[in-house]
Amino acid sequence: MQGNGQAAVTYYVGVDVGSASVRAALVDGRGTVVAHAEQPIQVWEPQQDHYEQSSADIWAACCSVTKKVVSGVDAGLIRGLGFDATCSLVVLDKQFQPLAVNCEGQNHRNVVMWMDHRAVRQVEHINATQHRVLSYVGGAMSVEMQPPKLLWLKENLPDSWEKAGCFFDLPDFLSWKATGVAARSLCTVVCKWTYTSDRGWDDTFWEMIGLEDLVKDKYEKIGKQVLSPGEAVGKGLSPEAARELGLPEGLAVAASLIDAHAGGLGVIGADVTGHDLPCENQPITSRLAMICGTSSCHMGVSEKPIFVPGVWGPYFSAMVPGLWLNEGGQSATGKLIDHVVRGHVAFPELQSKAAASAHTIYTYLNSHLDLIKKSLPVGFLTVDLHVWPDFHGNRSPLTDLTLKGMVVGLTLSRGLDELALIYLATIQAIAFGTRHILETMQEAGHAISTLFLCGGLSKNPLFVQMHADITGKPVVLSQEVEAVLVGAAILGACASGDFASIQEAMARMGRIGRVVQPNHEHRRFYDKKYEVFLKLVEHQREYRSIMNS
Repeated sequence: MQGNGQAAVTYYVGVDVGSASVRAALVDGRGTVVAHAEQPIQVWEPQQDHYEQSSADIWAACCSVTKKVVSGVDAGLIRGLGFDATCSLVVLDKQFQPLAVNCEGQNHRNVVMWMDHRAVRQVEHINATQHRVLSYVGGAMSVEMQPPKLLWLKENLPDSWEKAGCFFDLPDFLSWKATGVAARSLCTVVCKWTYTSDRGWDDTFWEMIGLEDLVKDKYEKIGKQVLSPGEAVGKGLSPEAARELGLPEGLAVAASLIDAHAGGLGVIGADVTGHDLPCENQPITSRLAMICGTSSCHMGVSEKPIFVPGVWGPYFSAMVPGLWLNEGGQSATGKLIDHVVRGHVAFPELQSKAAASAHTIYTYLNSHLDLIKKSLPVGFLTVDLHVWPDFHGNRSPLTDLTLKGMVVGLTLSRGLDELALIYLATIQAIAFGTRHILETMQEAGHAISTLFLCGGLSKNPLFVQMHADITGKPVVLSQEVEAVLVGAAILGACASGDFASIQEAMARMGRIGRVVQPNHEHRRFYDKKYEVFLKLVEHQREYRSIMNS
């Protein structure tokens, strides 16, 4: 409690379930993270392109990290709780117990992860229908969405399909565990399940793709009650969940968000007054939120629906109430950088030298690039080295799951210099992928002037500068590095009733930390590299055509 007659400090808890860990934060009403905790969660990869998790393991981690961040805090000052999570599929039986999503019958492995690509044949079947709902996912559904995964389960695990009582998107599973209310968030069902805010579920779609049993069940298994993100769920925390989380019973719990959308919420509405940015005094539609972690998502909003080929959406009120959302994405970014760096023959040397200098491997690589660049700008070191980054297929804007990664310009060098260069070229390739998405969105009608970055990769100054230079747009970084957690806390703040709207909470709790400007003198070099970048995918398609002829 503050003295001198000032109002009491209020806190909100944000819980974020990522691909490899669960994090929680205690956030105050100004958007400052005052406590933070993290705990790893298990991932199983029983075969190629199959990625599974355990909802029990995830919930246990949620409880552990939440207890840590609220320890010693007056419970009466905590006003709300918000969850975000990856858009993974949780399967429960009719008694709401975990149900196997694998051929081994391991019931504790009951989550099909977002990045699981087992349902390739099923998504091809769905896209071949050309059903009207596909116009809201860029014209073609992704294998990472839920309908193809559901169809895979029905076709490959009929026993699990018959026993299933409930299919949750992971963010909705968390709000159900917290409250006992099986409501779904508009964010999850619109973005990943084909629900529309005006028409609801489309019976003809589910019947056409072979999941007519969900229609007969009146959508009981996938969601009959849908709430807007930030809306209070039920009567708040149940007694059981309150004990497990270390929070007061009845605490306001918000309808959840997908993790990328929570990151967007945490950064895109920040007050930019006085930072000399092109988006100042312009509507929020001039901003693009980029959430950069294991994968990357590119979130742009508009006042009217904009249909962008190869980009998901438009989704009404899926992130910011009253606005349409388009979502581009790259399926592997942080995961790709790790793959390239850790798989290089010089990685043990890098690991040893980074440890000796008490730096992370990426801080050391950035420093090493500065040493070898001589008089050149760092980015120019890759004049003869080019990467196509779709090692896990292309999500946007080409929507081609079959595309593969490419590297052009390799030599016989096996040392640390070569590792640093391929690391730089990979980061540049990811930034060129962002430029490709951005240009596609702008050609369709978006008018974006400024990038707002958050997530783990936004901590890497080289990654940030390359995105500024290659897109030619300023990059805004959040004052709070954990902007996704701030976004989750914003949901809790809205559910508590302390803010009149999500927009008000975004403006109050999302704050700018640093602005990175593009170096326009390097534009010609990156324009040339971008031309090469686009040629790479042309060549890949050409040689595949030859081999398949």
